[in-house]
Amino acid sequence: MYMSTDEEQERAKRSRIMASIHSRDTKPELMVRRYLFACGFRFRLAHPRLPGRPDIVLRKYRTVIFVNGCFWHGHDCPAFRLPKTNTDFWRRKIERNRRRDADVQRRLAQMGWHCITVWECELTKDKRERTLLALEYTLNRIYLEDHEIHYRLPDDGRQMAAEPEPRHTDGNA
Repeated sequence: MYMSTDEEQERAKRSRIMASIHSRDTKPELMVRRYLFACGFRFRLAHPRLPGRPDIVLRKYRTVIFVNGCFWHGHDCPAFRLPKTNTDFWRRKIERNRRRDADVQRRLAQMGWHCITVWECELTKDKRERTLLALEYTLNRIYLEDHEIHYRLPDDGRQMAAEPEPRHTDGNA
């Protein structure tokens, strides 16, 4: 099969681009991690014993955070576009990623973990502050709901009150 010089250059360019993409320590992930740390949240990265090796694991909150790229995980947003070449391959690959993401989140939920997904497009300059504040709010709400104390009154009908004890008169008072 003969390839023109333009096709060869295009393939080489695509190969360089794909090789430069990393799955860990991406710019969006670092943004989220820096924000959480600055707010006082402490976390672990890519816990190996949890399904899907979540990007950020907050054990105290029983919460995992996935910071997903819109292209790789097929987010329904303007940032996602299928490549014009090898379209069937990319469509299948992204669909597999979507199914795997759903399966991982279902398994984590069955284990009692809260799952949060932060999308790359939600961390653009105009949306970043709102997204990170919403993440902080959500984590605090999860913590408060999970650690809520429920008081129950005794079932025997007796009530406790802060009243002075009755004085007994034995005639010597």
